[in-house]
Amino acid sequence: MQERLQELQEEALQKVLNASELKELNDIRVAYLGKKGPITEVLRGMGKLSAEERPKVGALANVVREAIAQKIEEKQQALETAAVNEKLAAEKIDVTLPGRPVKKGSHHPLTKVIEEIEDLFIGMGYTVAEGPEVETDYYNFEALNLPKGHPARDMQDSFYITEEILMRTHTSPVQARTMEKHKGKGPVKIICPGKVYRRDNDDATHSHQFMQIEGLVIDENIRMSDLKGTLEVFAKKMFGQDREIRLRPSFFPFTEPSVEMDISCKICGGKGCSVCKGTGWIEILGAGIVHPNVLEMAGFDPEKYSGFAFGMGPERIAMLKYGIDDIRHFYTNDIRFLKQFEQFES
Repeated sequence: MQERLQELQEEALQKVLNASELKELNDIRVAYLGKKGPITEVLRGMGKLSAEERPKVGALANVVREAIAQKIEEKQQALETAAVNEKLAAEKIDVTLPGRPVKKGSHHPLTKVIEEIEDLFIGMGYTVAEGPEVETDYYNFEALNLPKGHPARDMQDSFYITEEILMRTHTSPVQARTMEKHKGKGPVKIICPGKVYRRDNDDATHSHQFMQIEGLVIDENIRMSDLKGTLEVFAKKMFGQDREIRLRPSFFPFTEPSVEMDISCKICGGKGCSVCKGTGWIEILGAGIVHPNVLEMAGFDPEKYSGFAFGMGPERIAMLKYGIDDIRHFYTNDIRFLKQFEQFES
């Protein structure tokens, strides 16, 4: 039996030496040191030995086991180290190579214009208010002095979901909801940016979905001169200090009196060109004094409070500011178009 144990040791050590993979090494471990291995079989036959031989064979078996296990462990460490070194060599990075340039993005022109307008009005004491894009007929029309059957509803061809639910056609519902929350107590001073939806045919100047920013101020003794001063500050900030404004009479159901605001043409300086259609002026936004009916429906006393409201389209302002000739450019995600505005990044 001692000779058999010596043979098993030499045989196992030779296989360990020739092993080139961890799986092969594990198979050797199981084959020689496992419960069904040849060393275990030898030990099972110790019952046939004399009392003097048994201790010698048992001690030798332990020596053989330890020798094989030690060599397997040493070989395992060597194979694992080789595997790590091979992986490191394959993943080696040449730090002297030049880096790949990272493409720098830029703000979308609409985002830039909206943020610029928000910063301007926040600096004037306004807060930014938001509301749902899926709106009720009441807040979208009725609370704004547009009862069912009112002919002015036809001016805003709407996306109705049900008879009483629609995609909002303007951000004015945010004004109505904000006034309602104030429960008849002023002051109110907000701007309402957001998406609006109308059933327009998309072309160079129209879109079925576009952005709108509306403003609302309600307090005691608010006058048309307050509105004009506010709009003048806005126009000079957005289009340059040399811009002039003019207010023309107009009609909106939720304001009375109502006005359209024009700015002097930046291209021709007011002399007349193709951009301003020879008039020297470009229409920018609509505004007016809040209608007493709107105040009353929101819980404000029209005898005590008055206010003004205005609404503008950021797309139109961006088109004038950056010389863009087609509103569809804002929504087609053409990287060639967007890259042009990197120069405006500060």
